Amino acid sequence: MSSPQEELSAAILAILGDLRDFLQCPVPDSLTLERPKNRDHGDYATSIALALAKPSGKSPREIASRIQAALATSSLVAAVDIAGPGFINITLASSGQASVIAAILNDGSRYGHSNTMAGVKVNLEFISANPTGPLHLGHTRWAAVGDSLGRVLSAAGAQVAREFYINDRGNQMELFGASIRAVALGIERPADGYLGEYIVDLATQVVAQHPQVLQLEGQESIAAFRDYGYALQLKQQQDVLDAFGTHFDIWFSEKSLYENDFFNHSLQRLRDHGHVYEKEGATWMRTTDFGDDKDRVMLKSDGSFAYFASDSAYYISKRERGFDICIYMLGADHHGYVGRLKALAACAGDDPEYNIHVLIGQMVKIMEGGQELKLSKRAGTIITLEELVEKVGVDAARYTLVRYPVDTPMVMDVDILRSHTNENPVYYVQYAHARICAVLRNAAELGISFGSDVDVDYELLSHPRERELIGLLAEFPRIVAGAAQLREPHRISRYVEELAGVYHRFYNDCRVLPMGEDPAQAIHTSRANLCQATSQVVANALALLGVRAPERM
Repeated sequence: MSSPQEELSAAILAILGDLRDFLQCPVPDSLTLERPKNRDHGDYATSIALALAKPSGKSPREIASRIQAALATSSLVAAVDIAGPGFINITLASSGQASVIAAILNDGSRYGHSNTMAGVKVNLEFISANPTGPLHLGHTRWAAVGDSLGRVLSAAGAQVAREFYINDRGNQMELFGASIRAVALGIERPADGYLGEYIVDLATQVVAQHPQVLQLEGQESIAAFRDYGYALQLKQQQDVLDAFGTHFDIWFSEKSLYENDFFNHSLQRLRDHGHVYEKEGATWMRTTDFGDDKDRVMLKSDGSFAYFASDSAYYISKRERGFDICIYMLGADHHGYVGRLKALAACAGDDPEYNIHVLIGQMVKIMEGGQELKLSKRAGTIITLEELVEKVGVDAARYTLVRYPVDTPMVMDVDILRSHTNENPVYYVQYAHARICAVLRNAAELGISFGSDVDVDYELLSHPRERELIGLLAEFPRIVAGAAQLREPHRISRYVEELAGVYHRFYNDCRVLPMGEDPAQAIHTSRANLCQATSQVVANALALLGVRAPERM
């Protein structure tokens, strides 16, 4: 079922098609309507008359007047006004605007979904971590934001594969094994080894499960502790993420890039595009051909792999696995990777503006009792994902981490997130959903019917607060599609907070249930259906954030 906004856009585009002879210029094949901030200016507005003025050589108001005259005959529209130099403000007819309620009740949990990215295969890599310790606060932000972005992209019709990149290659793995071994044998850990308390836990588990490891010596002993510890630590990361509501389709090992000759295969693919060269015994990629600040070494002169070797092979792997768009979600210390990854895509013959998208996440600060928390009890460094959840819960952690644009630093105040006040944004939104559910339970007890199969007179919903709420409900599909296209799931949280506020104002000004012993009227049925539609949209929005929509609080 089309939304009133979509029907109105289609009507205006049809009018522009009829005006081609008058305009004598190309007309757009799509049109986005805006929601005026001042509700006195109508339900929707468009500046299309101003946009067409220059190419047509006509005055904006003359174009606007012709659109106004044609729109006035539509059953969708109650009023069309021209403001300023040619802005068109449109007020929908009550029946037309309220049809969005029927669409929500019919679509249920699918309301807000679209096909804007149908057929697009997306690889979403949103945690890249060493399997040598617990996931820390930086990983936690991506665990929430990345999972929400995956949900939003899927809602927009994309085929999304969520991928965890395991950094299981390099010297850190040997230090990890040596650290566990040292604890198990009661000797001093390496000076640059891992010092967290979790290493003691791992050593205890390894010895308990594989007592024979104590009989090994030298490098064989370190390798055994490394491999057993790797399996245990990776399982711990997976369990913590599962408890956080974040699930991955693919756990991709960096080591696998060098197995079965895959790196050489990927290098040849890049050579074929003419951007790989040899210099001073090393193998380079000429990324400066595509805007990088310097060329990148892939194979050093001693034959060892540079870090960029993994980057290049990993990108080729993603594209060969059939993904159209590769999204990388990296930490603040990886800002310099944006240019080189874009250049890498171009060197592989791809469109760096389409096939690759890099998001950089800024730091998160945790405050409790007015003090910043920096140290982890288990990891010995910064706060872990597990510890954050213990302090505030999954819903509060996820919602707050997604709520801000990822390119801005953020502060999480534990005391606020524990509070049951409107100052706590997740409580504010969840309470709105619970409040609506309570209203609907009371309505059912009074015999008021609501639901997609109920006959409702939506033209009764003409109060300004009702129109404001319905108009915002109609915006949800556009918000979801925009969040997907811009890779900005925080738009969902900001939308649902606004929706909660608008609902509270509607509830205060428009009585949903009859007074005292008064019988229920048709208006109560209409408003109960509006309440149910609102609860559905709040629940749908929270689902995209991976947050519960409780019916009681």
